[in-house]
Amino acid sequence: MQPPYWPRAKRALRETDSVLASIIAQHPRGALVSRGDPFTTLARAIVGQQISVKAADAVWARVLVRCPEFCARSLLRKRATTLRGCGLSERKVEYLQDLAQHFERERIDLTLLQRSTDDEVIERLTAVRGIGRWTAEMFLIFNLLRPDVLPLDDLGLLKAISFNYMDGEPIEQLSTRAGRARITQLAQSWAPWRSVATWYLWRSLEKLPVSN
Repeated sequence: MQPPYWPRAKRALRETDSVLASIIAQHPRGALVSRGDPFTTLARAIVGQQISVKAADAVWARVLVRCPEFCARSLLRKRATTLRGCGLSERKVEYLQDLAQHFERERIDLTLLQRSTDDEVIERLTAVRGIGRWTAEMFLIFNLLRPDVLPLDDLGLLKAISFNYMDGEPIEQLSTRAGRARITQLAQSWAPWRSVATWYLWRSLEKLPVSN
């Protein structure tokens, strides 16, 4: 089920940004949906760190084959070699195992996260090993369904902005401080629906060749 704010956000973005209006028109039926429970959301975000969406989906699919009843307890029962066989780096395996231990020992207060502001959620989650700002932002978008997150470190978002707004400007330039400032300024008109704008910009990449 789509977030309750989705129709209102779509209307606002169509009115304020002609590029997004075109993208939204091409995807009239889709919407952001939750990736499931908090552990799954964070684990999937760790899997997707610094790789393409296509590659992340492939690795995640292999993880689910090896661990079909995916939860913290079942992950901790898997050997590191089994997880590495799914295409995970040694470091990502360590991060996933540490995350699973946090959930098993109830070190992450999910009720508190739900009550926290976006910045507070990022601060609390990045205290966990392997969770950086991007991973915390994915949790805000895909688990808490927060409407106004702009993940400036997301390669997919940068690629979409380059293609749709910056005439194919190299991602490396958009990743600089000056590039991030330009994106932040561009996205001011999307507030308070920057998560929604990001979701549609991700969709715009579906018509482009995907490279790993």
